[in-house]
Amino acid sequence: MNDIRRTILWVIFGFSMVLLWDKWQIHNGKKPTFFPSPQTVSAPAAADAKPADVSVPQPAAAASAGDVPGAASAAAQPATAATPRQDVTVGSDVMRLTFDSEGGTLKASELLKYSDTVDEKKLMQVFEQNAKRIYLGQTGLIGGNFPTHKTPMTVMPGERELKDGQDSVQVRFESADQGGVKLVKTFTLKRGSYAVDVQHDVVNTGSTAVNPQLYMQLVRDGNKPEHESTFYSTFTGPAVYTDAKKYHKVEFKDIESGKAEVDKASPNGFVAMVQHYFASAWLLADGIQRDNFVRKVGDNLYAVGMITPVGTVEPGQTKTVSSRLFSGPQIEPMLEKLSPGLELVKDYGWLTILAKPLYWLLSELHQFIGNWGWSIVALVVLLKIAFYWLNAKAYSSMAKMKAINPRIQEMRERLKDKPQQMQQEMMRIYREEKVNPMGGCLPIIIQIPVFMALYWVLQSSVEIRNAPWIGWIHDLSVPDPFFILPLLMTLSSLLQTALNPAPPDPMQAKMMWIMPLMFSVMFFFFPSGLVLYWLTNNILSIAQQWIINKRMGVPPQFNLPKFGKAAEGK
Repeated sequence: MNDIRRTILWVIFGFSMVLLWDKWQIHNGKKPTFFPSPQTVSAPAAADAKPADVSVPQPAAAASAGDVPGAASAAAQPATAATPRQDVTVGSDVMRLTFDSEGGTLKASELLKYSDTVDEKKLMQVFEQNAKRIYLGQTGLIGGNFPTHKTPMTVMPGERELKDGQDSVQVRFESADQGGVKLVKTFTLKRGSYAVDVQHDVVNTGSTAVNPQLYMQLVRDGNKPEHESTFYSTFTGPAVYTDAKKYHKVEFKDIESGKAEVDKASPNGFVAMVQHYFASAWLLADGIQRDNFVRKVGDNLYAVGMITPVGTVEPGQTKTVSSRLFSGPQIEPMLEKLSPGLELVKDYGWLTILAKPLYWLLSELHQFIGNWGWSIVALVVLLKIAFYWLNAKAYSSMAKMKAINPRIQEMRERLKDKPQQMQQEMMRIYREEKVNPMGGCLPIIIQIPVFMALYWVLQSSVEIRNAPWIGWIHDLSVPDPFFILPLLMTLSSLLQTALNPAPPDPMQAKMMWIMPLMFSVMFFFFPSGLVLYWLTNNILSIAQQWIINKRMGVPPQFNLPKFGKAAEGK
């Protein structure tokens, strides 16, 4: 039995080392070696993105519809009339968008309810274009010499701010005649919505029928967002969803190497660009055929998009394609209403089946409590109540082990030169006292997936971003600025170790003290909301263990570690 305990302890110790190594790899900008998280950063280039012309997708051939578009010439297509280039800003009650009149490209989106983590005086931006970041929303026509996202357009006059009593505000771009086609883009911002209605009117101004295709793409550099922590990993990159193959993430490095695979031809789904807490996505109604693609469009610059046929447009006719462009926070209920599967951009991985109900419960608690920090505390309390009897069984087993520990220690000292007899005597004591040395492990192991799922809920929920708790904790999504919570969590972990029965082997006893210290290191870099969750769990566990020990007549004894000669029994 002692060999079994020693083996289990070494396994736990080895697992701890593996976890710490993975966290160290992430901290140094590398991928986890052993346990990649449900979301993994995969940006291959560290250089800042430089503004560049983004190539126009090639049309999907009729014989091979859905092929990944290749990069064509990046040269802008000339307009028939000189049109001054300008930026146009339009705002609603939740966001402010800036468009480039060249192609009607969305080049900046500020979220009015979210501040930047690095600089709280600035607003959070999803789309942006500057010396450090390229992130654009583009559309255009292919299949001929038609207007693209490089075509100069005229901005039509109109209101630019959503006023009281208004439900929507529009901005409209109109190209000149090009290849016998005029393209009109209308962007409609609605009150309270992060999804912009985008209408493309294709007008045939020529004398022959045309059959263009409309492309919609999201273009982004491969760098990790500045505001993200380097000590835990989240996914940054494109994603494609179809009913056939469901949600599929694409790493930048796979696009770079040409190994990226997506479900190309589909009558449903969406394409998205994902990062921690936020996402953008092009949404088309179900039933409209589209060809999805991912591709490299420049140095450290990548695109994900879709191509859909406009259909034959006869001379003098106009055909319209309606879509939506989402740019905002990953709030599950909102995403579920926008498009089937869009909530999956908030990725829980294999723990989704547990994480989604935990997120729902956390949201319901917040509706009642009104503070995300106290909602986290309340959720942990409810989980501890739900697992009360499992924990009680584990702590009862630990209490029995602690009660017979002096007897075990005396026997080990007496038979230290007779290991085989020592093992037999130990087994006899366990049988007589009806103690199972493994009884304290199984109930705790059963709970691990639940608490791991809660970990990912807290790490990926944008609701706790910029959310205060009490006093010095002004943002639950960033580390504790004074390290008070990590220190309290470390102390609580050590107290738990002290309350547990000391292993008979001195080496095992030392390891039991080293492990909580090792685990505590990473918590100094974790968001304070996650540390609050672990601290609350530790405090409740200590309280339950203390009560059970007293009920079973086992006085609280602190099994402090022994070192040197004391550890050797000399």
